[in-house]
Amino acid sequence: MKLSNYTKEFGTNLRLAYPVIVGMLGHTVVQLIDNIMVGQLGTAELAAVSLGNSFVFVAMSLGIGFSTAITPMIAESFGAKNHNKVRHIFVHGLILCFGLGLILALLVLWAQPLLSQMGQPQEVVALSKPYLFWVALSLLPLVGFQGLRQFAEGLFQTRLAMYATLLGNVINVLLNYLLIFGLYGFPELGVEGAALGTLFSRWAMVLFMAINVKNKKSFKRYNRKLLRVKLRKSLFKRIISLGFPSALQMFFEVTFFTSAIWMSGMLGKNPQAANQISLNLTSMTYMVALGLGVTAMIRVGNEKGRQDFISLRRVAISTFFLVFLMSSLFCLFFVLTHDLLPWLYLDGNATEISSDVLTVVEIASDLILIAAFFQIADGLQAVVLGALRGIQDVIIPAFLIFISYGAIGFPISFYLGLKTEWGASGIWMGLLTGLTLSALLLLLRFQYLSQKLDS
Repeated sequence: MKLSNYTKEFGTNLRLAYPVIVGMLGHTVVQLIDNIMVGQLGTAELAAVSLGNSFVFVAMSLGIGFSTAITPMIAESFGAKNHNKVRHIFVHGLILCFGLGLILALLVLWAQPLLSQMGQPQEVVALSKPYLFWVALSLLPLVGFQGLRQFAEGLFQTRLAMYATLLGNVINVLLNYLLIFGLYGFPELGVEGAALGTLFSRWAMVLFMAINVKNKKSFKRYNRKLLRVKLRKSLFKRIISLGFPSALQMFFEVTFFTSAIWMSGMLGKNPQAANQISLNLTSMTYMVALGLGVTAMIRVGNEKGRQDFISLRRVAISTFFLVFLMSSLFCLFFVLTHDLLPWLYLDGNATEISSDVLTVVEIASDLILIAAFFQIADGLQAVVLGALRGIQDVIIPAFLIFISYGAIGFPISFYLGLKTEWGASGIWMGLLTGLTLSALLLLLRFQYLSQKLDS
């Protein structure tokens, strides 16, 4: 097939993807804002945000990963023009998401004492405890928001979540500004103020989505008499059967990166702060890949509902090409700017820059350079995974991700990071290995399944 058959899909892919990318970036920008503002307080405070978020990220991965089961089910039913089924999936999915958000919040609060038993710097642990408490509570609105978001995106309505996230960011910036530094009569809460800003901004996002889903014309046929929808055990089981492996996929990946936070903390507060800077930057580029992954999931799911498997393969491969091109640009950007980017997070205008700040910048520059070379693998594996979710293939991909990250990538990170002089750079070499293997295995899996469907 000619290359133009794939590139002609770029316009449709980008129109669907850009609101998702902006929305996804919104979650990361919340962390970026927290990191930049908290970083002005000191390296220990920045490390505390990193440690607190490491617990929340693991729980968040389960909630967001689970919610992704809703989109391909909605997209397939919408493609088959089964609007009653769309309505039932929406109600059942929303109940499961809010229920799971509550459970995850309670589990993180229950696990809070583990902060003191992980070999982390005590100064960092003391600062992270109040931060973790409030951010843990924000898991309930976050996962509930995902339920509303995945429903809308399954119907090709990708802009709504973008607007909600932009609103959440505005509220988060404002509250951070007031509560971290104690301005205009507000209490000076430091790290804890950043967490409260996150909590209130996420509830605002849920409220915005709920109002729009209720009132927007394109959703009217699906949101009438929701309380009269008869709950069916079989549909709950179907969503869970797809959502649980999807949650495991994201859990394995996030835990893989979270382990880098914990291991870098065992090396000291400066490697942990440097790890947080690099992780936050790479998370932002990863959101672009995730947005394209959602596009692949929506379009592949829709083609599956229409039983058009030739188009299914074409639109999926077009997203692979697109993410390859964009990830290559990110790779080049990181290579050219790896020495400059760490200064975004730290105060370089002081008369005398502390040795801690200089050490963090040096370590972070090395990590960003390593991150440059896993941009392509990270982008590809995210988009291929979205295409596989679109055809509702979730169990085998979860196993492949576990092998790549848990069985191969993590041991390499542990050995090079903690048993050699490579330190934090060794940890990230393990990340590079795991991501590259994951991208290769998932590509082979999609190639096998798509050819099987097309035959």
